[in-house]
Amino acid sequence: MSDMSRIKTFNLPDLGEGLTEGEILAWLVKVGDTIELNQPIVEVETAKAAVEIPAKWAGQVQAIHHPEGTTVEVGTPIIAIDTDPGAGPLDPAPSTTATPTGDLPTPSAASLAAVEVAPAEGMIEPGLIGGVAPGGRTAVLVGYGPRTTAAKRRPRKGAVPAQAEALVAPAPVAPAPVAPEPVRNGHGGPATGGLVLAKPPVRKLAKDLGVDLSTLTGSGPLGSITREDVQQAASGAAATAEPVAATSTATSAASFGADREQRIPVKGVRKLTAENMSRSAFTAPHVTEFLTVDVTRAMKALERLRGRREWRDVRVSPLLLVAKAVLLAVKRHPMVNSTWAGDEIVVKEYVNLGIAAATERGLIVPNVKDAGRLSLRELADALNALVQTAKSGRTSPADMSGGTLTITNVGVFGVDTGTPILPPGESAILAFGAVREMPWVHKGKVKARQVTTLGLSFDHRIIDGELGSKFLRDIGDFLADPEAALLAWT
Repeated sequence: MSDMSRIKTFNLPDLGEGLTEGEILAWLVKVGDTIELNQPIVEVETAKAAVEIPAKWAGQVQAIHHPEGTTVEVGTPIIAIDTDPGAGPLDPAPSTTATPTGDLPTPSAASLAAVEVAPAEGMIEPGLIGGVAPGGRTAVLVGYGPRTTAAKRRPRKGAVPAQAEALVAPAPVAPAPVAPEPVRNGHGGPATGGLVLAKPPVRKLAKDLGVDLSTLTGSGPLGSITREDVQQAASGAAATAEPVAATSTATSAASFGADREQRIPVKGVRKLTAENMSRSAFTAPHVTEFLTVDVTRAMKALERLRGRREWRDVRVSPLLLVAKAVLLAVKRHPMVNSTWAGDEIVVKEYVNLGIAAATERGLIVPNVKDAGRLSLRELADALNALVQTAKSGRTSPADMSGGTLTITNVGVFGVDTGTPILPPGESAILAFGAVREMPWVHKGKVKARQVTTLGLSFDHRIIDGELGSKFLRDIGDFLADPEAALLAWT
């Protein structure tokens, strides 16, 4: 078996629902380790969950391409595996990894061809669609006319890229002695015709952060500039920025340096949550209604339930009764469990009940599949398993997909209620507030009773005020007297 066929490159797979990137949290193997088929080799955090990825082949780890903490795009090579280590040592190959001191081996023709040289902004690479073709013509696709669509182009070995000739024109000035400048965008190697080696996403990031790529020294292959180089330059510039001079007046606002600020990258769960909440808030017209309920009887019912022999090993919380109330109310008002699909409303005959959970990675909303078909005991077990899995950070993307209606238990934080934002694709979300002992008129007398406040946000395109009010009222009726509601509705 040849060396090329022995070495298998493992690319970061799409972990579900069109995810485009993931952050490498931890490598579970190291170079030289012997691994088995389907052995977990790396833990990756996506926008939805932290998952362990198994090996596609058995063999020996030859190379790890990205360190922990790196965010890589789906399809990017992350590890190389020798699938036949018993066949003997591999032929030695020149190293392509830069040392901390900046020493690099002489690049081969193959490595030079593999480096993508992005054209400067606003320039069209010669030979591309819309660029200059041989003879001075404009290169076009037949029947479509000139376009300015960029495409990838590999430079020829030993030649200055064509776009360099378009950008660097000789100036008609007399030659003058010029002091040698330090080589930019590399590690002391030959210059690249004045061009910056950086991929288009890196260029866009630099533009957004106000970083001049020509001033950076790249840490990527052949001195190409990476996202990390740009981010470090941006944070370094902020850290060294001079504070704004204070005015002489005593009432002037004080200025503070960047050393007293913390910059947190927006990625993973936080990034997905921000995108989803922004899209939902500015797409679905939200309405929120509130209802304060005396839940004293419900709390007493929970105590009786905990005392039963078959329930003594089950964690029973008020959330269980709220979930049951929601499921029963959905049966009475099925339109609440629906999705706006543009020219139609999709009413779902199943309830994937989402439970918002705060974790160290951020807010996630796993859901109990087909929760309406579960008995109260099965629902309790499912909720407990869901919460424990979320707290351990092991919730899978599948568990967070396909939700139809959500409960957010803000009461665990001592909050009375809120105005929750709808998860995308859902038409209602219920906020369950803290249960407090409060004065309440009961049977004509003011007594201390256990009271909570519910907040229901819904999509007003689907749910009008009457439907939303009836749905919320049914949930409140169940929590006010669970036994009577069960007898009346089932």
